[in-house]
Amino acid sequence: MTAENISNWLLQFKLSGGSAQITGLVLAGVYLAVLAWLANFATKRFITSAIHPLIHKSGAKWDDKLAEHCVLIRFSHIVPAAIIHIFTPTLFEGHLQIIAFCEKAVNTYLIVIALLIIDGVLNFCRSIWDQLPVGKRFPAKSFIQAIKLVINLVGCIFILSVILGKSPLVFFSGLGAITAILLLIFKDAILGLVAGFQLSVNNMVMVGDWIEMPARGADGDVIDVSLTTVKVQNWDKTITTIPTYALISDSFKNWRGMSESGGRRIKRSLNIDVRTIQFADETLLERFKHIKILGPYLEEKLADIQKHNADVENNLSELINGRRLTNVGTFRAYCVAYLRNHPNIHQSGMTLLVRQLAPTEKGLPIELYAFSNDTAWVGFEDIQGDIFDHLLSILPEFQLSAFQQPSGADVEKALGHLGS
Repeated sequence: MTAENISNWLLQFKLSGGSAQITGLVLAGVYLAVLAWLANFATKRFITSAIHPLIHKSGAKWDDKLAEHCVLIRFSHIVPAAIIHIFTPTLFEGHLQIIAFCEKAVNTYLIVIALLIIDGVLNFCRSIWDQLPVGKRFPAKSFIQAIKLVINLVGCIFILSVILGKSPLVFFSGLGAITAILLLIFKDAILGLVAGFQLSVNNMVMVGDWIEMPARGADGDVIDVSLTTVKVQNWDKTITTIPTYALISDSFKNWRGMSESGGRRIKRSLNIDVRTIQFADETLLERFKHIKILGPYLEEKLADIQKHNADVENNLSELINGRRLTNVGTFRAYCVAYLRNHPNIHQSGMTLLVRQLAPTEKGLPIELYAFSNDTAWVGFEDIQGDIFDHLLSILPEFQLSAFQQPSGADVEKALGHLGS
């Protein structure tokens, strides 16, 4: 059956020659479109009802990604193009312009389908890569996006060559003249590609890392690394989008090292009221001796002090003569012993110290520097809070007190005493 046959058949209904010919061409076109759609529908139905179940029943997991990314479904679009290409010369025999138009449309359609198939294959490859151990260290998303950009640009050139009837070489030769314009249009993509390559090779950032970038308002987990942007979900659940090249040009802090080490740093100070610092008298020493974890320290320290004072001929009746224990020094030793015996503090391979900082107008800072064995935020804060709750509560046992600036109530109390 051809368009000419349909036109001749329509003449039997007393249509004019022109109307019969136009109607015949329209009906032939509708017939071809319906035939192509039915072929496409049948092919898709065969893939979804026969091939996909076989894929899901197989023992391998990688082939499931073929169905997930619709790779095989996209191949089904080739069938209607083949139907149109085969039946067009027969249906529109003698209508060279229509045949030429259909050929251009089919060729353009095939290029678009080829681009879609390549896109699906690249998505399939990326999903397989991301499942590999190396995929977590070197995410392929930015590289896949760059490849897609180049392939789609080449595809557009081929589409233009088909529509305009020119050789693709003509358009490729003209790319040199518009390179500056292309560089301007795809500036972010090019910078992002270079930055993504550096980020991956140098293992600077990956999905799941906690990064901190105050200049960009980012402090949270990386949830996506693409060709042009990096998305960070902040702790308040807002999303900050950072240009990929900004991670190369600007500085940022990556907390991955802390997570991988298994220890999170505790660095906080207790401010001791300087007025409560004193030498330890006999009564205070007896109290210290009842603190179990201070036993080894006191035994060693008192023996060292006794030996030193025995070699000195000064009058030891005065406190200033010779060496003596202080309550703040003993408290520092207690802090070290307490941390050494704490089950949630790393005891080897990581720094653990308690140091005395320079006195300030807010007292004498005693700084604890250690690493907890729980890197999760909630667990870390619980451990840190428990440690300082304990240390603040035992300060009176050493006849020490924490420094606290006067409040309005303290001023009111003092004025009340003056008034009375």
